[in-house]
Amino acid sequence: MAGRHLSEANEEHQQPAAPQLPENGCLVGPELPSSSVLHDFDGCVLPFLGGLAKYQKRVILLTWIPMFIIGLSQHSDTFLLALPKFTCKVGISGSNLQTPGLPVTSIHSGHQVQGITTTTTVTTAGVQVPTSQNSGNVNASQCQCQEWIYEVNAGLNRNVVTKWNLVCDSSWKVDIAKFSLLVGSIFGYLITGMIADWFGRRPVLIFSVAFILVFGLTVALSVDITMFSTLRFFEGFCLAGITLSLYIIRIEICPPDHRFMITMIASFIAMAGQLVMPGLAVLCKDWQVLQAVIICPIILMISYWCIYPESLRWLMATYQFNAAKKWILRCTRVNKMNMETETDVKNVMPELEKELVRKPKKICIVKVVGTRNLWKNIVVLCVNSLTGFGIHHCFARGIMEHNETMAVLHNFYADYYTRAAITIASCVALCPVVGFLGRRGGLLLFTIFTALASLLQLGLLNLIGKYAMQPDSVVSDTVKDKFSIVFSIIGMFSSHAVGSLSIFFCAEVTPTVIRGGGVGLVLASAGFGMLTAPIIELHNQKGYFLHHVIFACCTLICIICILLLPESKNQPLPENIANGENYTRQPLLPQKKTEQPLLLTNSELRDYSGLHESTPALESVTENVTANGMKTP
Repeated sequence: MAGRHLSEANEEHQQPAAPQLPENGCLVGPELPSSSVLHDFDGCVLPFLGGLAKYQKRVILLTWIPMFIIGLSQHSDTFLLALPKFTCKVGISGSNLQTPGLPVTSIHSGHQVQGITTTTTVTTAGVQVPTSQNSGNVNASQCQCQEWIYEVNAGLNRNVVTKWNLVCDSSWKVDIAKFSLLVGSIFGYLITGMIADWFGRRPVLIFSVAFILVFGLTVALSVDITMFSTLRFFEGFCLAGITLSLYIIRIEICPPDHRFMITMIASFIAMAGQLVMPGLAVLCKDWQVLQAVIICPIILMISYWCIYPESLRWLMATYQFNAAKKWILRCTRVNKMNMETETDVKNVMPELEKELVRKPKKICIVKVVGTRNLWKNIVVLCVNSLTGFGIHHCFARGIMEHNETMAVLHNFYADYYTRAAITIASCVALCPVVGFLGRRGGLLLFTIFTALASLLQLGLLNLIGKYAMQPDSVVSDTVKDKFSIVFSIIGMFSSHAVGSLSIFFCAEVTPTVIRGGGVGLVLASAGFGMLTAPIIELHNQKGYFLHHVIFACCTLICIICILLLPESKNQPLPENIANGENYTRQPLLPQKKTEQPLLLTNSELRDYSGLHESTPALESVTENVTANGMKTP
């Protein structure tokens, strides 16, 4: 009997310790390197390199410079594909459609701009037919034209629409061309994000720069709208690769307390490109020249092949310690750090030397399917991003509908700069709000504002119009329009903040090993939200109200889901799947000492299951726990 107990004790002692169960109950295996010092990038490695020293600042500056060009490219469709006013100069039979003595009716996007009814004589196949032109419909005979007279109000004298006469029956091709850049960006974010996790951030950036030069310059040489749309798809694909790689490297090289402000500065530089775009269009006059002027400065980014480094955080998270050692030596040389005299308190270099023999280990974003907390965080932020940018168009259309009420917005440039000003104000407001409330609190606040503006615009305005106490309907309509404009401005302001903060939030809660795929997913979701605008335009604004109602309901769902997210302010970035899975939410209200936790702790789970021993590697994971539940060595 004693021998049997002894053998059982020996078997128990020899069997490997069970993998650790985090508080959420999901099984997480040991993915940490043997050295906890190398795993703690924000606490050990980054301070050892000087924090935000000279070399790190130079890399951040290199991520800022291209943002101006990205801002130009992202808003180029507004000018290249602007729908002009047009009138017919020569009919099919060669006759002049402009009858002397009668006003010439301007048509915009297949519809009249003037709000009056006129009667003109249209020549069709040599026969003069009087037609009645109501504001809202264009007679089919008016589109039977050989030569058009265009009046482009968007800076350029000639754009894509005027070059290939994309009016009347061909106007739908303009919406398809608008699709191309957005759809290309969506596919680009998804694919380049996964490539960035597997091959690195730097190769994605270099190859995207090389191919955007080829496709971007070839766009200016397009011979028809089909070639233009196809090339714009690939241009959007490459533009997404540049944007994604710069965004990730910028996040990964910054200390925790500087991440948000450095990201916001990059956003402001992109907005500077948006502000400069109208003046650049006026100077270029022709759409082909404008396209070439936007793309040509990217040639300078070819030098990034020599001066732009790979992300050190990604190299260490994927166990590429030989490349990481070269990165550290280059950084210390630029920062003029003497490795022999300066004290390496955390013994980073000795630990790095021990790990040089490890084989690289890379992970794909599909691994997130087997987690419990991590996939939930990414899905919630993707829905927030889609909702924020999707409902943004609904509020923007609310302003466009009331251009006659606000005469200042009837001008193209006034409307353009009004939207830009709202975007800038939104980003400016993000800085103090996120600094005070944190990522989760700021996202929750702006989502509530978006939901209120949407619900008030959908419900309250209808009540104002229906139950107005004043007998004069014109006055009540005026009041309704003013309220609609106010709610639209508030909605555009808050919805842009929701979308932008969701992207940044996702970059912080996604582990380094799959950060490219996670950020790619949330950026692609933002692209899907933006895609709803040309879809509604393609259907001639049909289904707009339902579109707004659906996104309004989504904002209400997002308010509940945001409470499930962790708080990442001033927290170290998760490096692997285990870190991301243990990145649990912190309660909004502090827990009282007398309250019993709803979930058992790890030690209680081990006691309950009878497992009193664990391997040292797993024990080191549970030594320190931050306020939001993320475990750091």
